[in-house]
Amino acid sequence: MQQYKRDFIDFMMEVGVLTFGDFTTKSGRKTPYFVNTGLYRTGSQLQRLGQFYANAIAAELGTNFDVIFGPAYKGIPLVATTSAALCNQGHDVAFCFNRKEAKDHGEGGLLVGHKPTDGQRVLIIEDVTTAGTSIRETVPILKSAASIELAGLVVSVDRAERGPTGDGTAMQEVGKEFNMPTFAIVTVHEIMQHVDLSADDRQRMEAYLAEYGAKSAG
Repeated sequence: MQQYKRDFIDFMMEVGVLTFGDFTTKSGRKTPYFVNTGLYRTGSQLQRLGQFYANAIAAELGTNFDVIFGPAYKGIPLVATTSAALCNQGHDVAFCFNRKEAKDHGEGGLLVGHKPTDGQRVLIIEDVTTAGTSIRETVPILKSAASIELAGLVVSVDRAERGPTGDGTAMQEVGKEFNMPTFAIVTVHEIMQHVDLSADDRQRMEAYLAEYGAKSAG
């Protein structure tokens, strides 16, 4: 496992974003761990987070994209800090994000920031993916703006849970559906590999993944 992945897991635990216990996901599932990206709350934390995204992007994609896009609302600070971190690494790319409701005055429209143009390669920046629902809502917004190409999807944590078809993880299924690479800074399996979990927490994590995890992940 690359060092930036180990550092990212430690960082999430340090700021309380990654916790273990008894939680309920948005889908209603009972889960033994939770990733709450809404708990990043200082400038220094946001700066470090952007650096981790930039490291993962450099490792997986290099510079093979033109624009980065962050879905509202959590994707907005993510795309801003990631673009700054990429610039610090020598790759100055445009960024944009969407409004939840189209603006009917001023410049109007759904997108804020760079307006994608035909042929540009757009990389989507998300926080965590469980079922891939938000990505299926995001892609039509981008495609309606221009004839763009999807450069990929990057998230902070891949929970590696089965997607709707059951053929792979939600990330893998979204990637296949939209013909784009998908990757995470870390996966749940890498978290389990790195964190010194109690016997009870590890047992519950393994049981959860045995029930909901994709067979092709791990």
